[in-house]
Amino acid sequence: MSDNTHPITPLTWLLLFLLGAIWGGSFFFARVAVEYVPPLTLVFLRVFLAAVALHLYLFARNGLYRSILARWRAFLLLGLLNNAIPFTLIFFGQTEIGAGLAAILNATTPLWTVVVANVLTNDEKMTVLKVAGCLLGLAGTAVLIGPSAITGLGAPVWAQLAIVGAAVSYGFAATYGKRFSDLPPVVTATGQLTASSVIMLPVILVLDRPWTIPFPPVDIVAAILLLAVLSTSLAYILFFRIIASAGATNTSLVTLIVPPSAILLGVAFLNEQMTFEALAGLLLIGLGLLTIDGRLVHYIKNKTKLMRYRKSEG
Repeated sequence: MSDNTHPITPLTWLLLFLLGAIWGGSFFFARVAVEYVPPLTLVFLRVFLAAVALHLYLFARNGLYRSILARWRAFLLLGLLNNAIPFTLIFFGQTEIGAGLAAILNATTPLWTVVVANVLTNDEKMTVLKVAGCLLGLAGTAVLIGPSAITGLGAPVWAQLAIVGAAVSYGFAATYGKRFSDLPPVVTATGQLTASSVIMLPVILVLDRPWTIPFPPVDIVAAILLLAVLSTSLAYILFFRIIASAGATNTSLVTLIVPPSAILLGVAFLNEQMTFEALAGLLLIGLGLLTIDGRLVHYIKNKTKLMRYRKSEG
């Protein structure tokens, strides 16, 4: 109901909730793994192992290599915007903040997507509802970051801003990713992850020198594998499947579903707590996304009409 050009069907909502649950787990897995593996190396492992899994799954089907080679420049840019930049910012941020807060800050992605799509596309222009939703969501982000910026308490401001920076990058990626809608989602996901692996490899060889890093424990290896295969390979197949049919703004609504999943995992396994500021910020962001989606205003209008009708009949 966001717009008539890209309606959200029941199947799309189902896929959005599935993707949100999977990506909620990614913040949990990353928070566990980043305690043992440097952020840049973790980014590379996530995209490289995910790319390998997809290459093995496809085994050169669907014109995979022809499609990647034909658009290698576009895939490099997509990999930079959708993987290399946001994953790096998120993992560095998660060295200081918990999975729940990281997921909440990441939930600002639709707000940035609305702005980017308005400038760069012809079919997802900004509306009054979208502007109102953006303002509510940005207010939620300010509530989350504001107390730490003023008092110095809580998570470092730079770590929180890093997650917001990742959300901005995702906004550009969601809009740019629409140009791959003619390809099967699994091919687009494989091309993107292959490109981001190529980007990150020289970075970690120069900066992290991974051969000097101790091999992590078995449970950390398991978290990395789940982060790569479940929260990246499968997740991006779903992501590009949704974006091809529902558009960039609607697809980015998935980040509203991510925080509750990440928060529950963080509370259950990492002894994290839900603060009042985090809860208030999440509620404001959620209200903003519901406003962007249009369902909240539609519901209020219907209730108002019904009340007026009953009053006139009475």
